[in-house]
Amino acid sequence: MSYTIENVNGCTKKLVFNFDKVDLTKEIKEALVAKQANSNLKGFRKGKAPLEMVQKLFGPQIENDALYRFISEQYYNAVKKENIRAVGYPQFGNTKYESGKNVSFDATVEIIPDFELKDYSKLSFKKDSETVTDEDFETLKKNYLGSKAEIAEVKDAGHKLAKGDFAVFNFEGEKADGSKPENMKASEYMLEIGSGQFIPGFEDGMIGLKKGEKKDVKVTFPADYHEADLQNAPVTFHVELLEIKQKNFPEFNDEIAKEFGFESVADFTTKNKERMAIQKKREVTSKLQQEILEKLISENSFEVPKALVDDQKESVKEELSRTLKQQGFNDQMIALYFERWDADVTSKATFQVRSGLILDKLAKKYNIEATEADLDAKIDEMVSQSGMKKDEIAKFYKSNENIKRNLMYAIREEKTFASLMKDMKVS
Repeated sequence: MSYTIENVNGCTKKLVFNFDKVDLTKEIKEALVAKQANSNLKGFRKGKAPLEMVQKLFGPQIENDALYRFISEQYYNAVKKENIRAVGYPQFGNTKYESGKNVSFDATVEIIPDFELKDYSKLSFKKDSETVTDEDFETLKKNYLGSKAEIAEVKDAGHKLAKGDFAVFNFEGEKADGSKPENMKASEYMLEIGSGQFIPGFEDGMIGLKKGEKKDVKVTFPADYHEADLQNAPVTFHVELLEIKQKNFPEFNDEIAKEFGFESVADFTTKNKERMAIQKKREVTSKLQQEILEKLISENSFEVPKALVDDQKESVKEELSRTLKQQGFNDQMIALYFERWDADVTSKATFQVRSGLILDKLAKKYNIEATEADLDAKIDEMVSQSGMKKDEIAKFYKSNENIKRNLMYAIREEKTFASLMKDMKVS
């Protein structure tokens, strides 16, 4: 064997190669012919210059090309022979070559880490209720009726501001040093309580106020607030409630149901409760899976390849970019966002990489693979939930290999979680 293998760390290996009496004549000849075919030399048509002329002009480069081909071939042969799960491209170094004598070089490459999961059979998790409540359904109806609702003043002087109400108020913010910045004050401002538009704690601090009442609402700005001088800053807002308003919704009758594409109120109720039940189940399952992954990651420490994290960061940034553009961010704003929150993006990407490696490990443990039958079953599930034609969905997922591969991976994850949860305590 002309190489040795060193473990740099849990996810990096170095292959050290040494060859004696290396004859690169064959490789140099191949490189020479390749260079000839692509050469445009004066007085000759492309690819028709004599080999001797090409050799004379490009000799050193051709020899380097031949050496690189030899190095690459030896590296990939070793990786295949040793069954090394390499990630990304190797970093070559310490290359030494004496024509007709010897070749030596190093190749450092990241690998999929080999790790063992700690016993998870005693881990316990509580699954949220999948029940769709009457309150959930009423919220849905109000969402449908939102465009038809009227916002009107509450006439009852004793009415206390509550979530869902609209407050019309004056406010002025005062910092700890007594200053009152102009950008922290407003008159006759209208805010839906519970909408989360203001600093955390502000809206909750207004709940219970009556029309005409004043209150000092004390809050602390978030550590990641976009204005650096307000990060973790305590601020007191002097608030005066001028008016309370509420949305008045029309009666949800058959006529309105038809406007939304349903046959009747009964049809609206049946179809939407079925859809909400599916959605609620999906949300509960997703939350449980996230909690399981977080626990497994905290319980199992192992190094992850930087190349995988870097690739995943690009995927995270692409997804975030689409969301930010929908919110009105331009390219310059997005670039500044990623510059400021690079650590958060890296953390999210690292979590996703660790999750993927753990789930892959578990899938192999449980001998789980996604089959064509699983794919067909998933497509049938999508048809029942979306109302779209099966041919359209099947064509979308089966005509593009990348899209199909992603769905097959998601199916494999679903099956892995199903097996995993049987070996855990889930109540």
